[in-house]
Amino acid sequence: MYGKIKENLQKEIQKIREDNLYKEERIITSKQGVEISLNDGRRVLNFCANNYLGLAGSEQLIKIAKKGIEKYGYGLSSVRFICGTMDIHKKLEDKISEFLQKEDTILYAACFDANGGVFEPLLNENDALISDRLNHASIIDGTRLCKAQRFVYEHSNMEQLEEVLKNTQKLRYRLIATDGVFSMDGDIAKLDKIVELAEKYDALVMVDDSHATGFIGKTGRGTIEYMNVIDRIDIVTSTLGKALGGAMGGFISGRKEIIEILRQRSRPYLFSNSLSPVIVYTAYEIFNMLSETTSLRDKLEENTKYFRKRMSESGFDIKPGIHPIVPIMFSKFENDAQLSQIFAKELLNEGIYVIGFFYPVVPKGTSRIRVQISAAHEKKHLDKAIDAFVKVGKKYKVI
Repeated sequence: MYGKIKENLQKEIQKIREDNLYKEERIITSKQGVEISLNDGRRVLNFCANNYLGLAGSEQLIKIAKKGIEKYGYGLSSVRFICGTMDIHKKLEDKISEFLQKEDTILYAACFDANGGVFEPLLNENDALISDRLNHASIIDGTRLCKAQRFVYEHSNMEQLEEVLKNTQKLRYRLIATDGVFSMDGDIAKLDKIVELAEKYDALVMVDDSHATGFIGKTGRGTIEYMNVIDRIDIVTSTLGKALGGAMGGFISGRKEIIEILRQRSRPYLFSNSLSPVIVYTAYEIFNMLSETTSLRDKLEENTKYFRKRMSESGFDIKPGIHPIVPIMFSKFENDAQLSQIFAKELLNEGIYVIGFFYPVVPKGTSRIRVQISAAHEKKHLDKAIDAFVKVGKKYKVI
């Protein structure tokens, strides 16, 4: 039975390798942090984790997590509406609502699940779901699961978005879905313009703030704060798995009635296990921490400015912006996908852990190394990375 498909899969895998598009997985043997150990014995500096606030492997969180697991156990073996709702689940949902200044919040196993479960309960074939072309794969998959009519506007093209809104006025509801921060480029959605158009044409707005919650904006409340639209966004989806400890977990915050209907009809919520108590307990304490001080996001901001400035001065082609995602672009070089992989391997030999991004993760001809800065990085770490980039960059005539 397996014979024919086995041969086809082998050919497909071989073609991926021949096209220099095969993704290797490196194996880490230490906890996540600035310096990590690999299974070949090397110790390297990590510059590609979503560990923006440096919390993932911190001793402080380990102590908190130990308390949580001792009090609440490891797992619940249940979905929320059967016997999977603990007091800490409700406390965390209330804490997130308070932090993001929203009416209610619902937890998911991951933000991928949140984006997969947010549209279908709200929209049907009489509605329009309008999406930025560069939205995350989870939003794209969520739209595919929904019966609403789907429309895509070119990345951050407000004229095209307005045209779609004009042409869909006869439909029942219109919902605009966008990333807050676009993960491959680090650029921020024009939420102020999007909200203006939504109000003009009576549409809802949903923002995935996974690469912003906890550190973008003066108090870390994300792009909705940075763009001064907190009270004008209907739905915010985000993750606990990046800046907020880096484990698992996602959530949706927004209008009370929207959250209530999601509890009744959102399939990833209804049919997935409850989020592990240890993650919930720890995340609650992280939000308390972020509500008390902005020291980590302030240091992250300083580190990001320093790295971006030094890399630009060194001659690298980087996407402009303020985000700790710093794409080092290879678009103008032939065989850019292969170059991004070779460059990353050379950097690993220099003690810098980064990954080359290429098709299908990014469009063909836009390969890059996506550097991600952390609050845990010290200036000596940033300088070592910059020096390594310059050394390898000169070797391959990138600069």
